[in-house]
Amino acid sequence: MTRKSHFCDGIHRRSFLRVGAVSAFGASWSLTQMQQAAAATAAATDRSLIIVFLQGGLSTIDTFDMKPNAPAEIRGEFDPISTNVPGTQVCHLLPKVAQQMDKFSLLRSMTVGSSDHQTADHHLLTGYRPSAAFQGANRPNNEHPCCGAVIARKLGPRGSVPPYVTLPEMHNSAGAAYLGPGAAPLTINADPNDPNFSVRDIVPPLDLDASRLDNRTSLLSKVDRYQQAAEVQANQSLRSIGAFRERAFSLMTSAAAKKAFNIHAESTVTRDLYGRNSLGQSCLMARRLVEAGVRCVLATHVDWDTHSGNFASLKNDLLPPLDQAMSALYSDLHERGLLETTIVMVTGEFGRTPRINNDAGRDHWGPAFTLMIGGGGIQGGRVIGSTDEHAAKPADRPLTPEDLAATIYHQLGINGQEVFHTPEGRPVKIVNEGRIIRELL
Repeated sequence: MTRKSHFCDGIHRRSFLRVGAVSAFGASWSLTQMQQAAAATAAATDRSLIIVFLQGGLSTIDTFDMKPNAPAEIRGEFDPISTNVPGTQVCHLLPKVAQQMDKFSLLRSMTVGSSDHQTADHHLLTGYRPSAAFQGANRPNNEHPCCGAVIARKLGPRGSVPPYVTLPEMHNSAGAAYLGPGAAPLTINADPNDPNFSVRDIVPPLDLDASRLDNRTSLLSKVDRYQQAAEVQANQSLRSIGAFRERAFSLMTSAAAKKAFNIHAESTVTRDLYGRNSLGQSCLMARRLVEAGVRCVLATHVDWDTHSGNFASLKNDLLPPLDQAMSALYSDLHERGLLETTIVMVTGEFGRTPRINNDAGRDHWGPAFTLMIGGGGIQGGRVIGSTDEHAAKPADRPLTPEDLAATIYHQLGINGQEVFHTPEGRPVKIVNEGRIIRELL
């Protein structure tokens, strides 16, 4: 896996080059100014990202961008309530989230170029629209790397924990594409809410002592699972596969990884705070992982595709766990001093149709939706953009996945204008024409 390159004084190579470029084109920078610039970049690269992905598509017209004055067939059954930020309202089924509004902002004018699940997934998580040849049903389906894979490649691991983790299963668009298996996520194929939850192949069986761990041959049957996943994802060289195997072994013998993934070490009070369900415990696990040094966690929660019974599903099954989990995550990170260094993003791949269908549901809607983001230097309590009277399209400040990618990479100290090369030698920029959302900073 590519690691950060340092000079002997500890300044990142890219920081040095950036400072040098400014010095050349500006008048002259003092040593103090150069040190401040390097320190700012170092601070950014110390940040982490948690993505809570509500797969299927959260109905944001019923939650974060309500239209109480619209006709009944548009506005739906729920009522808005005030948040702890004057003038900003959310759904009455999100009372706990409403009291955390000062810690995150709402992008109410997000737009994605498709209302197809796989296409929108890919666009949102990579910042790239897939091509006409896109094979969305593949797992992973990435033509371009997920942001987590970019983070893993550019920033590398911190200590002996993996840089990029997906849970409780692999998300279709979470792959590394042409970055290869070294940037692929560690996928936790287990639900943290399961009473017997454990991470397969991270913690060796209790009867496997240290002397046997030294014999790597005895571990190949377990490590092969990682190798096979790598080979499926990309036809990489044997050298890359070997590096992937080394990473797998390192994880299996890591005390830090064992500790991070041991959700059972959390107190009953904390586990109850997040909610005893898959979403709540996945968010708690995400907090544990970034606390241990993981750079990016993608936590996916399903069942948000509410084509029928939208309001009953939201009221009874979906919004109460979301309210509890997200309020707990933001408040817990804040109390632990981690919110300053952790970006938390909550989104589906798109929104839902303004007009309610004949099954009391809402269908896919890519033209306009709301995304929730805060922490990691992103200002809270702000609402960026707006939609028209029916939440059908952006009324101002349309924002794209490209803009989102540019903003996140900027906050993590990654230069979006840098270029990767595919195995065929084709140059591809990290960010595809996106612009940083300055109102968030």
